[in-house]
Amino acid sequence: MKKKVYFLATALMLMFSAPSVMANDAKSKPEMTDNQKVRFAEITRRIEEIKSMDKSELSREDRKSLRNELQGMKKEAKAMNGGIYLSVGAIIIVILLLILLL
Repeated sequence: MKKKVYFLATALMLMFSAPSVMANDAKSKPEMTDNQKVRFAEITRRIEEIKSMDKSELSREDRKSLRNELQGMKKEAKAMNGGIYLSVGAIIIVILLLILLL
């Protein structure tokens, strides 16, 4: 019975803490500099070029290089917007560490 209450309390704590974290991140986005705005426009233009390409005629290596380029641009665009991004696994590990330490 004690374990059920403990797990229920933990679940409720996690449920109510997640929306407030998301709300705080939306408010505190830093402004982009002029250089970042120019680079963001370049990334957007390149993505539109790639979307309009006929990829059926490309070789496997070319498609792979385009995919890697898109992934790199996506990471760069996310970094420009600021913020800390944590994976689900990292969040679970942090929560488990907090439970064990407290």
